[in-house]
Amino acid sequence: MMKLWKRASGALKDRKSLFSISFSRRTSVRNPDLDSAIIHATSHDDSSVDYHHAHRVYKWIRSSPANLKPLVHSLSSRVNRTRSWIVALKALMLVHGVLCCKVPSLQEMRRLPFDLSDFSDGHSRPSKTWGFNALIRAYFSFLDQYSFFLSDQIRSRTRKPQVDSVNQELESIEKLQSLLHTLLQIRPMADNMKKTLILEAMDCVVIEIFDIYGKICSGIAKLLIKISPAAGKAEAVMALKIVKKATSQGEDLALYFEFCKKFGVSNAHEVPKFVRIPQENIEAMEKAIKGVEQKEETREDHEEEVVEEKSIILVAERPQLKTIITDKWEVFEDDYSFTCKDNIKETDQPRNYNVDPSLLPLIVIDEPIYLTHTLPDLITF
Repeated sequence: MMKLWKRASGALKDRKSLFSISFSRRTSVRNPDLDSAIIHATSHDDSSVDYHHAHRVYKWIRSSPANLKPLVHSLSSRVNRTRSWIVALKALMLVHGVLCCKVPSLQEMRRLPFDLSDFSDGHSRPSKTWGFNALIRAYFSFLDQYSFFLSDQIRSRTRKPQVDSVNQELESIEKLQSLLHTLLQIRPMADNMKKTLILEAMDCVVIEIFDIYGKICSGIAKLLIKISPAAGKAEAVMALKIVKKATSQGEDLALYFEFCKKFGVSNAHEVPKFVRIPQENIEAMEKAIKGVEQKEETREDHEEEVVEEKSIILVAERPQLKTIITDKWEVFEDDYSFTCKDNIKETDQPRNYNVDPSLLPLIVIDEPIYLTHTLPDLITF
């Protein structure tokens, strides 16, 4: 009886909101059509996400940069007023999809236009909603960090093209590893959270994990090629730190996906198999760093001799950094990406809405990960 009352109350609130915007005028920060789509996509219905209206929002964002301000205004107004975990979670999933559009106008947003870092559902007792509150706070933390990261990425693409230094690539990989760490904090921890809406949200999270982790692996593979005898000690130390962290995160990923599979997250069942980076390869990098230290200590007296020895160390050890991945890595190649629905091919045609929107994924990775190097495989499932 209480559940029926909550659903009826939520539906009434949504209708009231839709009725009020029907009298709104279109301005630079208001778009009644976009407002309507956002209300439908973030309704109080906990059964599922309204994919049709979610993709209407994405279409508005892709169509013109001028639609970003109305989106920010409508979303922030909607989220700031709600005390429902359902509306808050749907809003975060909608923002996640908007960020995946990767349109240039997103660089203006930087951080998310609302704050859910201290969210608490106001319609039930804390003993029943603490798990939902924790998931929403963790999801918000990731998206807020991700929004800032994407803004910097888009800004760098619009600047004059320049060759990235090794140090810049190291910093980029470190940021991706930080994003992955934040992503792994998103998980349903309470026993009463096995709901359709939660499973859909976790599907979106798993998609993002594959995308970010794939970029980390690709970045490390390219980086190892660039680390040469001319690399400084600081760069070599930073590279070693990144490889060790990637190995550690691989172990965390194994546990995370095992948890997701037991919970029932569909996208967590097809997981690529990786091979752990052997300890001797990490030791090879440590030897290379020691070689740099020896070179610095004896440069004045034995500069030519040390340079020759260091070159021998790197040439002999670096080939061991390559490992063989299994055929399962195909999931990261070319025109395919993981989606919230099974076996949907990524077509990168966001403007074609002649198909049933309910069959479209809520978030779409617009930039497939193209791997042209032998990857350092980091985990074993």
